[in-house]
Amino acid sequence: MRAEAIAAGAALAARDLAHAPTAQKDAALAGLADGIRSRRRRLLAANARDIATARKAGVRGALLDRLALDDRRVEAMAEAVEAVAALPDPVGEVVASWRRPNGLEVRQQRLPLGVILMVYEARPNVTSDAAALCLKSGNAAILRGGSEAARANAVLADLVASALENVGLPARSVQVVDDPSRELLAELLTQDRFIDLCIPRGGQGLMRFVRERARVPVVPHAEGVCHVYVDGGADVGRAVPVIVNAKAQRPGVCNAAECLLVHRTIARELLPRAGRALLEAGVELRACPTSLAILGRASVKAVAATEADYGREFLAKILAIRVVRDLEQALEHIARHGTGHTEAILTRDLASARRFTREVRASAVMVNASTRFNDGGELGLGAEIGISTGRLHAYGPMGLRELCAKKFVVEGDGHVRE
Repeated sequence: MRAEAIAAGAALAARDLAHAPTAQKDAALAGLADGIRSRRRRLLAANARDIATARKAGVRGALLDRLALDDRRVEAMAEAVEAVAALPDPVGEVVASWRRPNGLEVRQQRLPLGVILMVYEARPNVTSDAAALCLKSGNAAILRGGSEAARANAVLADLVASALENVGLPARSVQVVDDPSRELLAELLTQDRFIDLCIPRGGQGLMRFVRERARVPVVPHAEGVCHVYVDGGADVGRAVPVIVNAKAQRPGVCNAAECLLVHRTIARELLPRAGRALLEAGVELRACPTSLAILGRASVKAVAATEADYGREFLAKILAIRVVRDLEQALEHIARHGTGHTEAILTRDLASARRFTREVRASAVMVNASTRFNDGGELGLGAEIGISTGRLHAYGPMGLRELCAKKFVVEGDGHVRE
């Protein structure tokens, strides 16, 4: 079986990679970053062919944006790899230590998880990010991208292989699977003898497919229905740019805002200004009856929202709006419609901010900042392998430390237990 051969090869590589010197891993990452830059034209040409094929297949909107590369995005890919290389090596890091009354010395230290199966759609930058993070954290990686980015991923696979070969690391430390079929993926998901963790990133269909077939542990990276709540008494002048950034800066990604909640006491002041700014950014407004009336009186174009618009990941320049009675109702709305990804509060009230951060269940809670900051690079992780929306093992952006487990090391001097 090809799946078993891929997984077994990764497991063998993982044994060597777990003990690879930091300098060797960093040298491989430097080679990968150099390769991305020096093969930029080849990578962009491959991506252009991927985009042309995707357009013919009817791909539009957010998925096409995620797929697309340009000079700026290619440079960002190289910089992300370098940022990972610059971070401390987590392998062997002592997390905590203590001495027992009987003299035993106990410590917890990090070790690689082993073999990570990464399953994702579009976004060729995920290939380089995941390769870099797994390599630096001492994990072997099996990267299975979608068919949409097949040509660009093939170029990146060559660059990764060359970077590994040049520093003497096992060739199977990072395997970019060139078969996007669901049949091979289904087989890989059963390789619990060799694969230690599966990280899926994509739409509901992909997540459901993985959950139904996986015999390996899964850390889900699901959709992001993210809210921005504007509290009563918020600074409207500062709130409007944050709202626009959260929605319109890059609407096709999981940390973009999908719903604006506004305290009733500030709605008449905020909504006309925010509505105009959002319309100028090309955003369609879908408003509750109260906000629709306020926007209408200010001659700001909006349409009536349906109940289905709340809790929906648009991944487009569409924003649902609801006026809420108070912070309590905002929290109730988020609890009902949020997906545990990213939530934000804009407020000048410390008590409101503290309650919001305490009670909202999300992988990241922003206070007076855009939801777009829930990103590994923005939070100082160098890059991310994804944003976990489950609460077991890791929650939020997964960087180097989240790709490690912790083991106990106990040192004694002939100790025996009585």
